[in-house]
Amino acid sequence: MSLGYHQAVSHAHDPAWSEHAHATLEREGFRAGAARTRVVDALARQNCCATAQEIADELRSGEARVGIASVYRALEVLDRLGLVHRLDVGDGTARYEAAHPGGEHHHHVVCNRCGHVAQFSDDGLEQAITTLSARLEFAIDQHDVVLRGTCPSCR
Repeated sequence: MSLGYHQAVSHAHDPAWSEHAHATLEREGFRAGAARTRVVDALARQNCCATAQEIADELRSGEARVGIASVYRALEVLDRLGLVHRLDVGDGTARYEAAHPGGEHHHHVVCNRCGHVAQFSDDGLEQAITTLSARLEFAIDQHDVVLRGTCPSCR
């Protein structure tokens, strides 16, 4: 299992997802607006989920300002097209991250005390979900796993 600390935007740019998102938007008839383009590019730089406010704050620090309403509109379109995962970690604020077309994903663990969000991947968990799917005779298209507990800093 690998754990990584949640940061709103990292330097790990994913050009493949960004290209996929822009191509999907174009194919679906959306013009390449400046705000939507910047939101896609910000999402491609993330290594984990971010709130609309975190994305807006990151974009506000650049040369071209993007307002929070534009960020929400862009996220709504990206969510509707299946280009982002919308995640509720229990704090009442939606978080978003790139939905990779190949299905690559990670899960999240949330501290109940401070709200710290970390990502993790676990091959055993993925195998258990596959096994459960077969046992239930149910085709699982997607899944979200959010574990809750107390982080090392709060213990």
